[in-house]
Amino acid sequence: MINEFGGSMPDAIGIPEDQLREAAKLAVCKINIDSDIRLAMTAEVRKYLIENPSHFDPRQYLKPARDAVKDMVSHKIVDVLGSNDKI
Repeated sequence: MINEFGGSMPDAIGIPEDQLREAAKLAVCKINIDSDIRLAMTAEVRKYLIENPSHFDPRQYLKPARDAVKDMVSHKIVDVLGSNDKI
């Protein structure tokens, strides 16, 4: 999505979710998703600014960016890492 809205990150692929899912099943204690968080937020900011070129208030573009981060983290916790029921 970043590239679609003016970015230049052709090699940003990350670790496939099936590999993260397998690592979680093998009890890997720490799996970083910070790059995914930053990519989700940056992509949404880029998209918003392209689609709304007259907007300049950070509250306008940061809300959908925060929502994108929330959705991505929720997806990783529930659908990839399977840790939604763990303490």
